[in-house]
Amino acid sequence: MSLGKAARNLVTPARGVLRSSAAARAVLENELDTIRAAGTWKGERIITSKQGPQISVDGSRGTILNFCANNYLGLSSHPEVVQAGIDALKLYGAGLSSVRFICGTQDLHKNLEQKLAQFHEREDCILYASCFDANAGLFEVLLGPDDAVLSDELNHASIIDGIRLCRAKRLRYKHMDLNDLEIKLKEAQSSRMRLVVTDGVFSMDGDVAPLQGICDLAEQYGAMVFIDECHATGFLGSRGRGTDELLGVMDRVHIVNSTLGKALGGAAGGYTVGPKPLIDLLRQRSRPYLFSNSLPPPVVGCATKAVELLLASNEIAQSMTAKTMRFRNNMTKAGFTIAGSAHPICPVMLGDARLASVMADDMLKFGVYVIGFSYPVVPKGKARIRVQISAAHTDEDIDRCVDAFIQTGRKHGVVS
Repeated sequence: MSLGKAARNLVTPARGVLRSSAAARAVLENELDTIRAAGTWKGERIITSKQGPQISVDGSRGTILNFCANNYLGLSSHPEVVQAGIDALKLYGAGLSSVRFICGTQDLHKNLEQKLAQFHEREDCILYASCFDANAGLFEVLLGPDDAVLSDELNHASIIDGIRLCRAKRLRYKHMDLNDLEIKLKEAQSSRMRLVVTDGVFSMDGDVAPLQGICDLAEQYGAMVFIDECHATGFLGSRGRGTDELLGVMDRVHIVNSTLGKALGGAAGGYTVGPKPLIDLLRQRSRPYLFSNSLPPPVVGCATKAVELLLASNEIAQSMTAKTMRFRNNMTKAGFTIAGSAHPICPVMLGDARLASVMADDMLKFGVYVIGFSYPVVPKGKARIRVQISAAHTDEDIDRCVDAFIQTGRKHGVVS
């Protein structure tokens, strides 16, 4: 074979790769253009400060009021929480470079698990890298082909994905519909185990699951109850224990998954609390736990201090109610439709995806940081700006946010 022919043979596959790559790129660009045309493009603003009720945003002058973080208790930048993370970094290092069962468990991990079990009044706790991982790791271990899982149709994406990984019979009931849940429970009576699965608080609408009725039905039909408490832990209930405390069913809910990445310091991490045999089994078989690095010591240090603050006092948690209702009442009085009730998630319902995006951008001009939510995060036709109240917001902050909404809403014909 001549050198020239050999060279051509070497070049030809590369040309094929380039053609294939160009075709794939065209498909991707077309999909992105479709998203832009639908008005559902999700840009990312760049924050140049620590998280808090007031932040600095790239391209904006001065500080901006932040009304869209999950920083419910304002602990993301709390001095004691930050110092605990610094102390853990100095003492334990940046990370473990390992999974828990090999050489990734430190005493601070066990300490936080013990405190979380105490906080939720459950037997034991297991930490994960995120609550998404906690939801991905639970159902496959707990449920087999002889079991049934009954899931609210609006459960969080991580719950849906976690359920997909298990081989149990899957039954989906209408959102917070106890009658439909009972029908599904009757269908599942031949199953070995039945697990009712629901968010404690549904994050897009701020509505609270009817846990008393769910527990009544679960007991009637021999089922267990699981709740995801990411948007409740730390501030719902008289002591901030969550939805099960708020509704008086702490001793009737069997398994709780939640996060460290919202009210409890806001860094990262998730966990499962429940019966000790379940937690022991998860340590043996839960894939996200077995095959993910341990939570970094600074994250654990911050979360531990946050939990300690809440175990010591319920003052921060109790401050949320008045601030939440101040915003909800004033916005409703101005003519806006606010979904949910009495929860610091306050969705300002707009319907149109492009309107939600444009209004959110205009709000930034008034010094208020909010984000429009549209499909696929929420159903089509249900676009909204989701406002989230924090214990760190002042009454003046809330009033300024409402005023910005009124001015922006008038501009776009949402309110008169």
